[in-house]
Amino acid sequence: FKVFDDNQLEHILLAKGETDDTYMVGKIAAFQIQNLLVAYKERFDKDNFIKNLLLDNLLLVDIYNRAKKLHIDTDVRRIVFIIETKNEKDTNALETVRNIFSTKTKDFITAVDEKNIILVKEVKQTESYDDMNKIAKVHVSYGTIVNEIKEVSRSYKEAKMALDVGKIFYENQNIIAYSNLGIGRLIYQLPLPLCKMFIREIFDGKSPDEFDEETLTTIDKFFENSLNVSETS
Repeated sequence: FKVFDDNQLEHILLAKGETDDTYMVGKIAAFQIQNLLVAYKERFDKDNFIKNLLLDNLLLVDIYNRAKKLHIDTDVRRIVFIIETKNEKDTNALETVRNIFSTKTKDFITAVDEKNIILVKEVKQTESYDDMNKIAKVHVSYGTIVNEIKEVSRSYKEAKMALDVGKIFYENQNIIAYSNLGIGRLIYQLPLPLCKMFIREIFDGKSPDEFDEETLTTIDKFFENSLNVSETS
């Protein structure tokens, strides 16, 4: 949009021989358009800031300077949710999440890729991880609660790992918390050559296909219970 100031708008309308009423209507319309553009620019600037914050693209000094200019609190508790969509470029899912949290101006909804929606949510001092589980009603993952804005990227990385680990070790769960990954996180972070060496040592070169159903079930439950023998038995 090209936005005119009051003098330009008045000159244009008078040059066309418009009435005072039409001038006032035009002036109001121009004012509304200006407000819309200001609101859009602020939303775009905040969205751009949050994306760069999540991806660690900002220097520490830039984080605090830009947050101050955008009137974003830097020392409140926050947590990052990743909501996985079924289809890439699912704009409807993004708008749905935005509508759910639209009244909460201190929460930020954005996307850094075509598959996942990211919610950076402010967490009250009285809220816990149990409350986070109540919020997460679809297939989502989340990191740990952080206290400063510079740590938001860490919560995002944790949520991203939780999503990946969850697909491997907890495929039947819709809500994956980084703090509850247990042994799955440890195994996921191990180098592949080390995992192969461990498998060769433990299984003596045998393939999992060679084990009977009962043995496979026992192994599966053993990992589900974070290598706790008594719980598995």
